[in-house]
Amino acid sequence: MSKSLKKMLKKVVAKDLQDQLLVADAKLGNAIKDKLNLSCLSNTAVQELMRCIRSQLDSLLAGFPKKEMTAMALGLAHSLSRYKLKFSPDKIDTMIVQAVCLLDDLDKELNNYIMRCREWYGWHFPELCKIITDNIAFVKTVRIIGTREHTSSSDLSDILPEDVEAKVKEAAEISMGTEISEDDIQNIQHLCDQVIEISSYRSQLYDYLRSRMIAMAPNLTVLVGELVGARLISHAGSLINLAKHPASTVQILGAEKALFRALKTKKDTPKYGLIYHSTLVGQTSTIHKGKISRMLAAKAALATRVDALGEDCSLDLGAEHKVKVEARIRLLEEGNLRRISGTGKAKAKFEKYYSKSEVKQYPTAADSTLPTKKRKFEQMQESPKKVLIEEIVDESELHPRKKKKVKHETVNDVETAGQGEEHSKKKKKKKIKSEPADDESMAYGKKFIIQTPCIACRVNICDSVTGEHCLVCLFK
Repeated sequence: MSKSLKKMLKKVVAKDLQDQLLVADAKLGNAIKDKLNLSCLSNTAVQELMRCIRSQLDSLLAGFPKKEMTAMALGLAHSLSRYKLKFSPDKIDTMIVQAVCLLDDLDKELNNYIMRCREWYGWHFPELCKIITDNIAFVKTVRIIGTREHTSSSDLSDILPEDVEAKVKEAAEISMGTEISEDDIQNIQHLCDQVIEISSYRSQLYDYLRSRMIAMAPNLTVLVGELVGARLISHAGSLINLAKHPASTVQILGAEKALFRALKTKKDTPKYGLIYHSTLVGQTSTIHKGKISRMLAAKAALATRVDALGEDCSLDLGAEHKVKVEARIRLLEEGNLRRISGTGKAKAKFEKYYSKSEVKQYPTAADSTLPTKKRKFEQMQESPKKVLIEEIVDESELHPRKKKKVKHETVNDVETAGQGEEHSKKKKKKKIKSEPADDESMAYGKKFIIQTPCIACRVNICDSVTGEHCLVCLFK
């Protein structure tokens, strides 16, 4: 509370105050109550009253031009914003955005420099690249030994373990690399110095970023980590913008290109973006990564809103949500589910489904149309013989019955076959009156077969119901 406000309250308000003092800001009301022992009131009704006063300020304050009122409102807004920034300098998220972008740039430059150093020094001592896999240890080793002739006299115990140091000294004696001059090795050592300096500055920048993240977004830092939280803030633009995003957007933040490509091609959308690099998602199995990323995005959205809009700077919410996510991961990995019963919580265990991998092969033997086995002669005799059309036996031969007299009315005998068809057409044909057969011999299924000789060849039996020709003559 400023001195001018304190003097004004003592002179004007303290004498004339009868009931309560209406204050828009609750913190200011508490400060007035502590120092001046005045009863203050601050609630939604007071906020609404203040809003009405601000809207009708031109009519309430007479004698002030509108231009001066606008300038006064603008100056008040600027002073309030400066006060808030001065009061909480840790809430400036621009520093985090710049720091995480610089950290990514340093990582890229370090990789380029180290690759160049390995390739450059590999012409002189190629075996060293395979023995030492750590980049910083490789650079420090090159900085100390210089040319490979000085390897045996160099002390590498501070950088490398004993067994690796012995391998390096043995490989230096039988190395197949080319010889280089002193100028070349000096330039390589200067490059190694640059790599060492950049790596040390990178570690300092990482510590600075961690301290800024803990001060600005403690709950988000505890939940997803410093780097992932800083990248989420940088991608959203600010902490306030990240707090405005829903959990579904936080989940796929950083995978916009894959999302729009999937929507364009009508394929599956991505399940995670930058949140994939958090430790909680990384420690789960591939099957459950989508579920854990969805749950973690929901918790991260809540933690971000608390960090951006809340007044407390505690880590309780982030730690509590992290414990819940870890418990969910254990439940999914173990295969247990929790359900709420009438009296309390009970565990319902179910067995995991293990899919049986049965590999079915195509039967190649089925491709051959030839019989694989020759049937024996006894099986050939036992198998029923299929009856052909020409081999139809007369029903009267199979079922013997009483013979009846058949009247044959022969007008003229058929002449010999050598006289030709013209001569046979002029003569009358033999008429045979066949007796109607029994029901058993005439019925074949539901169709009746009239066994009459064909009028064309008089050899085969007519197999149709109403026709006068046999099947052979019909197809001719």
